[in-house]
Amino acid sequence: MKISILTFLFLTITLYSCGSINAQKETLKNQEKIIDCIQEKINTFKSQPVSDPPMAIYQYTYNNNTVYFIVPPCCDRYSTLYDSNCNIVCHPDGGFTAKGDGKCRDFFDKRTNEKLIWKDNRKSK
Repeated sequence: MKISILTFLFLTITLYSCGSINAQKETLKNQEKIIDCIQEKINTFKSQPVSDPPMAIYQYTYNNNTVYFIVPPCCDRYSTLYDSNCNIVCHPDGGFTAKGDGKCRDFFDKRTNEKLIWKDNRKSK
C-alpha cells in the first residue's frame, strides 16, 4: 500500500494536533482543580516582586482534609496552612523560633499526597 507524501504529512499533522489539543485539555483540567481562593493568592504573588526563596504553594492531605501550604518568602516569617475554604488552619513553621504558632506541630509528620500547585518561576531582576 502506497501513501503519498501529502497524505502522510496530512496524517502526521492531524495526529500531532490531536496530541497537542489533548495536552492543552489536560493542562486546563489541572488548572480548574485550583480552588478560587488559592488562585487569587497566586495572582497576588505574581503581582508582587520576586521573593527569595521563590513563593510556592503545595497541596497535601492532613487529618483527612485537603490543605494548602504556602512557603514563606524568607527569614523568620510564618508559613501558612489553609483549608479548602482558604481558612487559616495554622502556621506550621517559621517565626523567630522556626516552630510556627504551635497549633499543628504534627503537620510535617502527618502530611501526605504532596502536590506542587504553583511555584514562582520568575527571575529576579
